Amino acid sequence: MSPRQTPPLLLSRVRPYGEGDPVDVLVVDGRIAAIGPDAGADAPDGTETHDLGGAVLLPGFVDLHTHLREPGREDTETIATGSAAAVRGGYTAVFAMANTQPAQDNQTVTDSVWRIGREVGLCDVHPVGAVTVGLKGEQLTEMGQMASGEAGVRIFSDDGMCVYDPLIMRRALEYSAGLGVLVAQHAEEPRLTRGAVAHEGPTAARLGLTGWPRSAEESIVARDAILARDAGARVHICHASTTGTVELLTWAKGQGIAITAEVTPHHLLLDDTRLETYDGVYRVNPPLREEHDTLALRRALVEGVIDCVATDHAPHAAQEKCCEFAAARPGMLGLETALPIVASLLVETGDMTWRDLARVMSTRPAEIAGLTDQGRPIEVGEPANLAAVDPDSEWTVVGEELASLSANTPYEGMSFSARVVGTVYRGRLVSRDGEVVA
Repeated sequence: MSPRQTPPLLLSRVRPYGEGDPVDVLVVDGRIAAIGPDAGADAPDGTETHDLGGAVLLPGFVDLHTHLREPGREDTETIATGSAAAVRGGYTAVFAMANTQPAQDNQTVTDSVWRIGREVGLCDVHPVGAVTVGLKGEQLTEMGQMASGEAGVRIFSDDGMCVYDPLIMRRALEYSAGLGVLVAQHAEEPRLTRGAVAHEGPTAARLGLTGWPRSAEESIVARDAILARDAGARVHICHASTTGTVELLTWAKGQGIAITAEVTPHHLLLDDTRLETYDGVYRVNPPLREEHDTLALRRALVEGVIDCVATDHAPHAAQEKCCEFAAARPGMLGLETALPIVASLLVETGDMTWRDLARVMSTRPAEIAGLTDQGRPIEVGEPANLAAVDPDSEWTVVGEELASLSANTPYEGMSFSARVVGTVYRGRLVSRDGEVVA
């Protein structure tokens, strides 16, 4: 993919990875041309200059788990509005999940999503192909056709639904190994979650909500680790949510199994005490767990047991959330709030450096997806996909002010210290101070 023809760009007064004194970064032809206090001295005529006031400069973020709803539910999100939310949140590449209407279970749909993303042109939009036809878990899709199509699909998932049949999952892993692609699993044993809407524990029992046991997730994680081992394939665990999943990932990686995992910002920050209000905005799959789960997930992310952060950005219409808790559609917005949450929980506490944050939000997800031009180091000659963060820009989340067509954020009214103040995509400044400018 070649960058658009854009004028040279000079980012003035930035601190790569939050280290050292501010420097200037010159971008020419979509790549970093110079870094240093005098990088702008030889800037070509017509260079576009932006003074970022000492902001932390990071590689653009990569989200392995985004719901853009197009095709089929353009009333809740489109590829255009989701891309706008992405760049306002510092993301330069997102992977659009397959549970659209129709599902992304064939080359026609995946190539269409890819083309629309290219036309919007704010960030890379990679369609995720379905593992099974119609996400029904019964018949494998033509994974090879999607992988070899224009979209070059590299991740396959039935997210929203678990590939629960072990034989189907085994075959999917075997095919994926031959194709060099990745299967991402929504780990949920459906026979253990019928009617479940909340974490199985004291809170759900007190509130009269049907419980979702940890074992529903952990049993699939264990099974798929073993299947991946025997198939010689890679498997990725979507939205890990329990202490037990962390323990299983530790075991599996210790056995040399090619397993990776992601965690969402909401599972790092929120727990099931939020359900006391019965507000449907807090309904999500897997459900918000207990405090010890959130603490275990944070430690696992810091230690590398969990590889990366993924938003599971899931827009819903107001009527799908403003209803009885059990009837609410599961999912939360996440693209614009991911960086502030991770920064507040792990960077501001000293558990992570900005370079560590770049690892879990950019470098590692790009590696997992096999992207060669995202998540790259901030060095001369590298593609200019970048996110600038002001670590001292306190702001308050207001759902109606987010770029998404939907407003179902669980962080309404919460304040954070850090915020993305600029996003550069393939050499173009596409977002500045919370506004899309491309």
